Amino acid sequence: MDISRRGFIKRASGTVALGLAGGSVLPLAAVAEETAKLTSIRPEEQRRGDMILRRLGRTGEWVSVIGLGGYHIGKQADENESIRLIRNAIDKGVSFMDNCWDYNGGESEVRMGKALRDGYRGKVFLMTKIDGRTKGAANQQIDDSLRRFQTDHIDLLQHHEVIRLDDPDRIFAEGGAQEAVLEAQKAGKIRHIGFTGHKDPIVHLRMLETASQHGFHFDAVQMPLNVMDAHFRSFQHQVLPILVKQQTAVLGMKTFGDNFILKSKTVTPIEALHYSMSLPTSVVITGIDKPEVLEQALEAVRTYKKLDDADLSALLTRTQTAAADGRFELYKISTHFDGTIRNPTWLG
Repeated sequence: MDISRRGFIKRASGTVALGLAGGSVLPLAAVAEETAKLTSIRPEEQRRGDMILRRLGRTGEWVSVIGLGGYHIGKQADENESIRLIRNAIDKGVSFMDNCWDYNGGESEVRMGKALRDGYRGKVFLMTKIDGRTKGAANQQIDDSLRRFQTDHIDLLQHHEVIRLDDPDRIFAEGGAQEAVLEAQKAGKIRHIGFTGHKDPIVHLRMLETASQHGFHFDAVQMPLNVMDAHFRSFQHQVLPILVKQQTAVLGMKTFGDNFILKSKTVTPIEALHYSMSLPTSVVITGIDKPEVLEQALEAVRTYKKLDDADLSALLTRTQTAAADGRFELYKISTHFDGTIRNPTWLG
């Protein structure tokens, strides 16, 4: 059996993904054509008041198209500000909660746990991530997260920061993190399993290939999907078609690249959100650290209409030059976003 990366892609998607060979800017016409094909795929969705709900892959779950990013929860000076912000988001229809074991030293999970008291836990789909690559580290981090959240189960647990070529090997090795995650799922501590990463689509492809070799199918995959990624070292072109074919839930992140993309002055926040929502994403996770940013995300949902080919072409034309060398996607070209690089002990 051909288990090379190219062979895996051909088997999974029926074609070799656009831009496979390198990180240079792709021809604009090709980017526009492939983007139009992707945006023609309509995720199953429904309106509930001002919120849009979408199917979470083949899990059967319905979740809000906007997800509340957990990193920014925990940075407020007063924890009550965090709690009010989370509850306000939930009251306005945001049901997908993002978090991670390492965010703000665990404070993000602690504050979200407090916000989910008083019946709020039953209103949300709770996701968090672990860094551990060994079974022991993963077990400890899962239990830490459950304790902080004050819950008996996590709806989606993801292997975090799969950014190195050997991360898949470590996770799926004997005594690796996947053993702990599967045991936790069997015990009812977690319901669904996924992974995240932001460095290079090649690493995502290798993680999917390694899972396939072990007879495992991820329920969800999280990755950067934005107007810059469409041009440079593209998850959209190399990974997204495979996930769509496999009916894996697509979780988009880095819509603004931690505001670096907005600093390019090529796109507005609403345009950036609408672009990511127009792709076959189940959820677009966005950092929300204050009420006006929450309102911005809600406004994007209220005014959302899938971008047509002309709108897409205009956005891609505007962003092509800025995207050329990845300078607005620091998560790809630097260690700026790599928490496990700076804290290797988290891996176990």
